Amino acid sequence: MPDDQSENLTPCPPSHPGKGEASASQQAPVPYILQPPGWPRPSGYSPGVVATGRQVFISGQIGWDERGHFPALDFVGQARQALRNILTILAEAGGGPEHITRLTWYVVDKQEYMACGRDLGIAYRAVIGAHYPAMTVVQVAALLEEHARVEIEATAVVP
Repeated sequence: MPDDQSENLTPCPPSHPGKGEASASQQAPVPYILQPPGWPRPSGYSPGVVATGRQVFISGQIGWDERGHFPALDFVGQARQALRNILTILAEAGGGPEHITRLTWYVVDKQEYMACGRDLGIAYRAVIGAHYPAMTVVQVAALLEEHARVEIEATAVVP
């Protein structure tokens, strides 16, 4: 996940609803970060998110452009392009990066992902900004496109 920007996480209000249900004040159009009291703030992602609105499901995006070409073959360049692709698709539903509630990253090399954490964080913030939804990273044996190093799928909630 992107490099440590926990100070940029959306602050939680002092009161927390019980049993995983959001209170009326938390059902804002922009996703609300769920940060249980006493838990350490994670680095570069959120433990949970709640939002209301239209759900948008974006299939896995890889680092190719609208013509099906890879502008970059390195991990960070492909991640940057995949994130741009997600925002292009999300814009079709009237959404922006602030509406993303979840990202799932599929990487072919965990060590490559870990080694470029700082540069990946810079690229992430350049495209998405200081918005950190719930995220999961999974190492996979391979991706279908031969040159793909990373595939990212997204879920968003647009008001």
